[in-house]
Order: sequence, then structure tokens, then C-alpha cells
Amino acid sequence: MGNVPMGRMRPHESGMQQQTQFLDQEMAWLLQELEQDSLEQSHGAWGTLLSWQFWALLAILIILPMLCFGLRKMRGHPDTSGQKESSSSNHMVAQEELEGNQTNVQEENNDGFEAGSGVEAKKEENNDEKREEVNGAGHDEDTAGTNEGDDDQNVHSHLESCPEKLIQWPVVNLEKGCLMISHLMDKLTHIIGLGLSDSFYPVPGYAIRVGSAFEGWSPHAEDAVYSVLVPLSPPPGHTFQLELDTAGMPQRTFRVHVELLCTCSREHLGQDVLCFLHQPEEELRRKQEPSLLHTLCMGCYLDVEKMARWFCRFVRVAWLLLPQSRHWGFKWQPSRRCCKFQLSKEQQSFTAEVIFGMWREDSEIFVGSQGTAAGAASTTWLETCAVAEAKFLGHISRQAPQDSCHCKCLQLLSHSLLGVGFSSYPLKTVLTHLLSTVPLTRWRRTDFPQCLLEILEFLPCSLQTKLLSRFVIGNQSFPLDISLPSDLRLAQPPNLFEHLASHQDAHLKAVPEYNALLHGLKQLVIHGH
Repeated sequence: MGNVPMGRMRPHESGMQQQTQFLDQEMAWLLQELEQDSLEQSHGAWGTLLSWQFWALLAILIILPMLCFGLRKMRGHPDTSGQKESSSSNHMVAQEELEGNQTNVQEENNDGFEAGSGVEAKKEENNDEKREEVNGAGHDEDTAGTNEGDDDQNVHSHLESCPEKLIQWPVVNLEKGCLMISHLMDKLTHIIGLGLSDSFYPVPGYAIRVGSAFEGWSPHAEDAVYSVLVPLSPPPGHTFQLELDTAGMPQRTFRVHVELLCTCSREHLGQDVLCFLHQPEEELRRKQEPSLLHTLCMGCYLDVEKMARWFCRFVRVAWLLLPQSRHWGFKWQPSRRCCKFQLSKEQQSFTAEVIFGMWREDSEIFVGSQGTAAGAASTTWLETCAVAEAKFLGHISRQAPQDSCHCKCLQLLSHSLLGVGFSSYPLKTVLTHLLSTVPLTRWRRTDFPQCLLEILEFLPCSLQTKLLSRFVIGNQSFPLDISLPSDLRLAQPPNLFEHLASHQDAHLKAVPEYNALLHGLKQLVIHGH
């Protein structure tokens, strides 16, 4: 680390000009330090960070099946069965953090029945044992099927006869968190964009709100993760080329190929900008910052993990320049491929997750930095329809009746998944399919029981056939005003349940997981807790 320049002193508190000058100094100095210190130095600290799962919402991939008519078929074929408040000037804190050339990463890793003693109970137990010896394993399966059928019948019959007003809805208030994180991300991306305007780093755009919290169906406000996607544009003299890395998978992956462009004739870039392709390397080293290929890439491909560490540094500096930093504590959350942090004050806390992405053909489809399968390379970016899905749900909310229950249905079912595991994304996929086929006038709050039943009737069919098509890709009924790449609108829809078709064990797990889901739903609908 070099010495801090004398000019990097705290600005006067009055005057926008001094504030702007100070911000320019902060960003310029950080860029200089990033060039001198390889981002690889911080790899060890970030490499140990754990990726958090969205608590308990993972199991719906293979659970809800076997409700309704699909249930009987599956019984006959057992193999097909989620403060520190600032006490001094934030400008001085920002200076100290930059002098240390590191982000203060904070990790947190939080990490049956008794037999009856009565004579009648004993007799019943002996009788059961005798019946088991006579009937064998087939009797056990029939008994299990009967229990499942009883629970299934209870839930269905109660939904069909229960007035909507008697159902216990989860009480979730997401409005404050949505407003705060939205406002904060607008400010942060604006400040970072100003600081990077004359650099050769990716240029962040304004954050796009995605995910369950912003879509209004997160089951718990206190555990909600407010996710945003920040679009990245190539810096001057660079271009991004998306290269398909794998094909035939439920979710396609890409690599972002960074290429240099000739800037010899581009006067708008400024007289001091040298062409990376046609200027001598020695002159480039002396007079100009290194290209993106030498900072955030692995070879010629943009590195997700380097990108995340780099962006987190700027988030920390930009945060300290905001007035909120004097009242809210800031704590990093474990993540290798995105920027995740928690804000807290007294009894309030909000968790934000910043995902990075590049547009596909100026559409609402991105390749993003969200989590990948274990062992995936750091140059792997996933194709995501999160923005298109969020816009579709917004499109539905504007057209549906004011008392529409579609988000409440998804919220209630997601709430019943707590403790089961696995993702609620297939549940959301089922809902979006139904929203595009069932008239919106049939989604009023008074229609809730029937709407919930329709969702529950869709899932067992999908599990029985091991087929659940993704909603956006290849959907001819998807709204035309939501832009998609030409190849995706006409493509064959990927199967979200492909893993069930190719892995028998995964499909067999549907039975106990279905029981867990059904029990949770039964508690909510019938017992109210």
C-alpha cells in the first residue's frame, strides 16, 4: 500500500462542489489502489464464505406431487413417485478503510413417539405386529397410502367448504424493506457510476427489483432477502460477447468474453484515451489504466468472483458517503458470487442481495452471477428469467382485480414449506402457468380456496409425468410487450423436473417430502397455525 495522498483529506461540510470533488478523489484513489493491489489478495478471505440458502424454501421441486388424482397413480408405482452505528465522520471512516485496502467482511454461520403403557395399547401393538408378519411390506405401503389419502382428503375437503375469512393468512409486511432497499440501491449505483465514469471497469446501471420480497410473496418479512439485479455495461474500448457454455440443461450457462475495441478514431472518448489495440504496451503502462482483461478477468473471460469482490469494495465506500450510514449498522453476508449485506438498527434489519448481469440482445433476459452448481467455474454465468418473471407478475397485478389472491396463494404455500427444504421456484412456475390460462376474474380473494386447489391439482400431474416446463422460455402466450431474445420465444421449453426423470432417487424422495408439505398446509388451513 502506498501512502495516502495529502489531497485525500475530509472536505468541508458545506457546498456540493466540495462533496463532488471529494467523491472524485475517493473513487480515483480506490481505482489506483485496485491497480496496485491485485484483487487476488483477498481471494482467501472470500473463498471461505458460505453461500446462504433462502432458509427453508427448497423442497417444492419434488414435494407437492401426489395431491389429487395423480396421488392414486403414484401409490401404484412407488418408484415414480429454503450496530454498529458510525460515531465519527463517515468520510474519515471511508479514508481509513481505503488505507487498509480491504473490505471488512463479517461472517456469520449459524450453524419419535413414545409407546403407550396401557394394556389396550400393548394389545394393539401385538396385533399390529402379527398383521405385519402376515401382510408384509405391501401392507405398510397401503397403510402409508391411506394416511396420505386421509391428509389429502382433509385438506381438499376443508378448502372446498371453508370460507376464505376463516383461513389464517401469514402476516407479512414487506413494504418498508422494499422502499428502503430500493432507495438505497438507487443511491449506491448512482455514486458508483459517477466514480467509474472515466475508468475501464464495468459500468453499473440502476438496480432492477426481482425475487419474492419485491414480488410480494415472501413468507416471512424478518427473513426476507431483497434481491436486485444490477445490469453491467462494458467500459470504453471493450465489448462483451456472450458465449453459450452448455446446452440441453434446465438452465443454460454462458461465459462473458471480453474483447478490446479499436478507439483510434473515437474522439468522444477524450484525447488522453489510448487505443489498447494499436498503442505500444510500454506507453499504455505508463499513461493509462490497465484494461478490464488485466483486472477482473480470468484469461479473456469476466470472472464472477473477482467482479463480486470489486463491487463490494465500492459499495462500502459509497455507503459511507450516505447519511443513512450514521444511523444504520452495515454487515457483510457470506457470498462468493454476489454482493450481500445486512442493514440493522435497533430491532429492524434488512438483507440485500446484489446480483450482476448482462443483457441478452437488449431484452429482459440476463446472464447473471447467481449461484451455480457445486464445482462450477468462476467464469460461469447463468441465464436468468428473473426480470421477465417479475415484469410478468407486475403486468398481472395491474390487470387483475384489486383483491386478487394470486400472491397470497403463493405466500401461503411457501409458508407451509418452511422446514421442508428445497426451492419454491416450481411452485411459482405453476402459478405463472395458471395466471396465463385462468381468467383473472377468477383470482379474487373470495375465490382463494378454489385457486389454491387449482395450484395443488397442477403439481401432482407434473410430478407424475416428471415434466414441468419453465414459464418464460418457449411460451407462445407470454406478453409481447416484455422483450425476449428471438431464440427463446420459439425455443423448446426446458423441463424444470428433468432431474426427476433422470434420477430415480430424487423422484422417490417426493413421498416423504409431500407428507411434510401436506402436514404444513394442513396446520395452516385447518388448524390456523
